[in-house]
Amino acid sequence: MANPYRQAHYTISATQLSELPVDSGIEVAFAGRSNAGKSSAINTITEQKSLARISKTPGRTQMINFFNIDETNSLVDLPGYGYAKVPEKMKIRWQQTLGKYLETRQALKGLMLMMDIRHPLKEFDLQMIKWANKAELAVHILLTKSDKLRSGAAKASLLHVNNELKKQQLSASVQLFSSLNQQGKQQAVEQLDRWFSHDNKSD
Repeated sequence: MANPYRQAHYTISATQLSELPVDSGIEVAFAGRSNAGKSSAINTITEQKSLARISKTPGRTQMINFFNIDETNSLVDLPGYGYAKVPEKMKIRWQQTLGKYLETRQALKGLMLMMDIRHPLKEFDLQMIKWANKAELAVHILLTKSDKLRSGAAKASLLHVNNELKKQQLSASVQLFSSLNQQGKQQAVEQLDRWFSHDNKSD
C-alpha cells in the first residue's frame, strides 16, 4: 500500500497561536529536543529528503510548521526544545506556546515525540508528555538513533523508558526508530494511520 505521507507538502509557519490555520480536520504533531533527530524522522516517514530541514545547528526551527497531507489532514513540526542557544525569555515563550497548542488545539489527534535513545526522558520530554496527558492527547514515542546501540542495549532502553513512564504514571506508547536503517518506520507509519483514520476518533 502506498505511503500517504509522501504527499505531505509545506503550507504555513506560525510563531504564535494566533497565526495558526483554522482549527479543523486532523493534525499530528512531531516534537522533540533539538538534537533528537526530529527532522530526519519526519523525512524518513514521509519518504522525502528535505521536507523538514535538517539544520547543522540544532534549534534553528523556531516556528510551528504545517505540512498538509490532503485538504483536511496535516503533519505539524513543533519547535525543537532544550538545546537551542536562544535567550531565556524566548525559551519560556516557546514553552508557553507549545503547552497551549497541545492543550487547546481541537484538531490535534496525536503527538509523535522523538527522543535520542541514548538520552531519553529529559525534563522537557516529560513536560511534553504531561501536557499531552492533561489534554487527553495520545503520545507515541520514537526512540531515535537506535542504530547507535547494539540490539540488546536498544531493547533495554525501550524497557527502561516503558518502566519509567509507568512509575511516573504517564501514558505513552514507545518504539525503537532509526532514520539511518529505517528501523521502526513502518510501525510509525501505522501509528499515524490510526490517528488519521476518521473511524478511530476515540483512540
